[in-house]
Amino acid sequence: MILVGCDLHTRKQQVALLNTDTGELWEQELSHAGDDVERFYAALPPSVTVGIESTGYSLWFHALLQRLGHTLLVGEAAKIRAMVVRKTKTDRRDARHLRDLLKDDRFPLVWIPDPTTRDLRALIKHRLRLVRIRTMVKNGLHAIALNQRLALGPSLWSRQGLAQLQALVLLPHTRRRRDDSLDLLQWLNRHIDELDLQVATAAAADPDARRLMTHPGVGPVTALATVLVLGPVGRFPGSKHVVSYIGLAPTVNASADKCRLGHISKQGSALLRWVLGQAAPLATRGDAGLKRVYFAVLRRRGRPKAKVALARRLLVRLYVMLRDQIDYDEFCRRGRARHDGLELARTPV
Repeated sequence: MILVGCDLHTRKQQVALLNTDTGELWEQELSHAGDDVERFYAALPPSVTVGIESTGYSLWFHALLQRLGHTLLVGEAAKIRAMVVRKTKTDRRDARHLRDLLKDDRFPLVWIPDPTTRDLRALIKHRLRLVRIRTMVKNGLHAIALNQRLALGPSLWSRQGLAQLQALVLLPHTRRRRDDSLDLLQWLNRHIDELDLQVATAAAADPDARRLMTHPGVGPVTALATVLVLGPVGRFPGSKHVVSYIGLAPTVNASADKCRLGHISKQGSALLRWVLGQAAPLATRGDAGLKRVYFAVLRRRGRPKAKVALARRLLVRLYVMLRDQIDYDEFCRRGRARHDGLELARTPV
């Protein structure tokens, strides 16, 4: 069996190989220009295991090794770096370190989604970027309107509001900015509507996403993003691990008898954190429990922390629904049964 530690970069990679049968070691640097990488891995015999750090711009490498029949393992970059004792860092040392971790069976694996899941993630991310661009365009048009004493607020996007905006008499460059922004806004609205339809179709085809959409405030985007980011929920021991995985858990600085909790770590999917932050306030309109939590934290800690607490609570609910394969009605029934059991236990005999 051959183990390959690969320090992968955008333009080249450094590999360190070990033949476990003969104990032979060798190293090589491969350029990504041309077909050097393809010829190198195609020449290797079967039963090859390649280990790389988690990094971006590597999907082509995943596809190449899958096509050649080799096994690719992706490790958590922070843990891999933490296992290095020496401060000297070179590509050759990194490749050897990856090879040694594979040899000693200490390689810190991370879950890698399949190509279909990655493609659906690209759909969600593309929609998110267009929505953010649309927000920027709307803010610019609002600024133009306010500078002309046209303060309509959200009514600016109604048919009458847009007609008033187009009727404004502006200087040439400002008029060009308004006209181009309106054209761009129309283009963005049309494409975002098309993406929304594709997201809704994908969510309707996924049984887990359909189950999550039974929760108030959870639409196709939130449900599909949760399913795609979390993946198989059986890999999480509990809800605390899910919260930490997404980056909604607070940082901890503990020493001796002192323990200080800081801001959320944000070490996780920024996509799902943003989606949950958008969906959580909507969920409070249809769920009394979330509404009660939101206003309780709002009075003590303020609106930003209340929104984070709400997003965390919503994430835990969605995780439980995925783990137990239940819908929102069953989730509420279990909550009422648990509450009634606790009240009964507290009742004095």
